[in-house]
Amino acid sequence: MEERFAIQLTDARVGYDTRTLLRADARLQKGELCALVGRNGTGKSTLLRMIAGITRPAQGQVTIDGVDISEVSARKLASLVSFVSTERISVTNLRVRDVVSLGRTPYTNWFGSLTANDHRIIDESMERLEITRFADKRVSTLSDGENARVMIARALAQQTPVILLDEPTAFLDIAGKYELCETLAELCHTGKTILFSSHDLSTVWHTGCSLALIHDGKLHHGTAREMSESVALTQFFESSGFRMDYSTGLLQRIE
Repeated sequence: MEERFAIQLTDARVGYDTRTLLRADARLQKGELCALVGRNGTGKSTLLRMIAGITRPAQGQVTIDGVDISEVSARKLASLVSFVSTERISVTNLRVRDVVSLGRTPYTNWFGSLTANDHRIIDESMERLEITRFADKRVSTLSDGENARVMIARALAQQTPVILLDEPTAFLDIAGKYELCETLAELCHTGKTILFSSHDLSTVWHTGCSLALIHDGKLHHGTAREMSESVALTQFFESSGFRMDYSTGLLQRIE
């Protein structure tokens, strides 16, 4: 029986017109936490949007939990993968519970009515992200860290096997970055597969997550140990005049 991967990219190409920006071949296991890293402009956000089904690959195939996402309806896709972008919800009167409730949209009837089971899932998602205490708070008053947790809770309420996050730690302080990464790792222990983009490799290095590195027009994927021994990661740092001490996760400038 063929093994079913949570995310499988088969010669998936991100591009514009006739230009190929990125070629991706990768397989992410169920329960895997993976950090997507690379320079600005190399296609991290675009790749996430392609996996989410928002855009189509210029070539190749994307499957989620064994399903080719190009062959399913939008409703079915919403039950397979949830996506959290870097944009903040700025509706003044929207409360935290309202935002998390949006995760149940793919499962509600035409009137958007929530069942008792929907409310239970919403409550459990808020508890998991530790945001229950400000469930009635307006989202416009949230800190960056609180907002990040609310958006992940919304994705969790969507009950998809795969969650994609675009720069979830971008505006957090160092403590907030570590805390959120630990939360993501805990979610993966429940069976979720999470792929998140990040510019802060030093922080994510300590989470024990795998790495998906965009370098030289290709996606290089492997465990932290595998990537530490890869030519691609070495070249990635050295091209900027640095090297990483893999025992500490700290960058050192090449003299």
